[in-house]
Amino acid sequence: MNRALNALQSTKSTRNLGLKHRNTFGFEVSAELAYDITVPEQIPEVMSEIAKQKLAWRVLGGGSNVILPKILAGATLLMNIAGQEIISADDKNTYLSVGGGVNWHEFVAWTLEHDLPGLENLALIPGTVGAAPIQNIGAYGVEVAEYIDSIIVFDVKDQAFVTLTKDACCFAYRDSYFKQNPQRFIVTQVVFKIPKSWKPRIHYADLAKQFFENANPSPEDIFLAVCKIRTHKLPDPKVIGNAGSFFQNPIIPIEQFEALLKKHVDLVSYPDLPGKRKLAAGWLIDQCGFKGQRLGSVGVYENQALVLVNHGGGTAQDVLSLAQSIQDKVRAEFGVSLVIEPNLF
Repeated sequence: MNRALNALQSTKSTRNLGLKHRNTFGFEVSAELAYDITVPEQIPEVMSEIAKQKLAWRVLGGGSNVILPKILAGATLLMNIAGQEIISADDKNTYLSVGGGVNWHEFVAWTLEHDLPGLENLALIPGTVGAAPIQNIGAYGVEVAEYIDSIIVFDVKDQAFVTLTKDACCFAYRDSYFKQNPQRFIVTQVVFKIPKSWKPRIHYADLAKQFFENANPSPEDIFLAVCKIRTHKLPDPKVIGNAGSFFQNPIIPIEQFEALLKKHVDLVSYPDLPGKRKLAAGWLIDQCGFKGQRLGSVGVYENQALVLVNHGGGTAQDVLSLAQSIQDKVRAEFGVSLVIEPNLF
């Protein structure tokens, strides 16, 4: 009770808060009204005030998967709920409770420090724990949904905290119940279920190359290898603004894939659901000649065509204009539609 009382008393709003440091594209952004959320108990009162004033609102974590306009109208909730702990264990699994504002990569490192392997393939993905299930982040053959037990959220519609089971989250490729129902849920805590049995997952090409002579790497080996690969392929947002992979890998019917393969024998793809095939969006973009191209202050990263970058002074509109050109060219060349991965606020 004291914790909740103190939280409410300390909840304060800041007007016209600069958020350049809070979005990895490094856009010059200003929030009309920002709330610093450090404990879940702050949320009901803040949302009640927002409703009374009929303000537009959104939650902002690490700003790694968003495209922000110059002015964020209304209210912005800055998700800064910290904390991670082991809450229980049984013969097969260990359960962890993690605050929505915890840095994702730091959390992955923490699990290895506590001998809880499983998430190492997801190392160095920018953003927060609270944002991870919304997008169902994934990399190198692993999706975060595989390790989620439940999620504690504030249901804006019902004005109450609820716990959603993994099944209720409707996870799919880069998708979830949260993404399908925007602005209904605010993720405050994620409960992870980490299996005690562990096997290395290194079947993806980049990882397989790293461990060509080592079929049984340790979790720490995989963690370091993933960091090495991502550092080489993806630019550091502190050096050059970006939101990581900008487009989802498109999933197409097997008939369309086979027709494309006849025209493009080196087409890069991965198996997906029965009757479907996942294409490498970066390869499609590269084949259209965009890798390394620059359009004013924005461009396509020279080492990975899937990444759009802000060289400095770029805006959301600049990036979206470039993205539209890429989508148009890929559709014309391959008959495939690319879907933007970051959220547009």
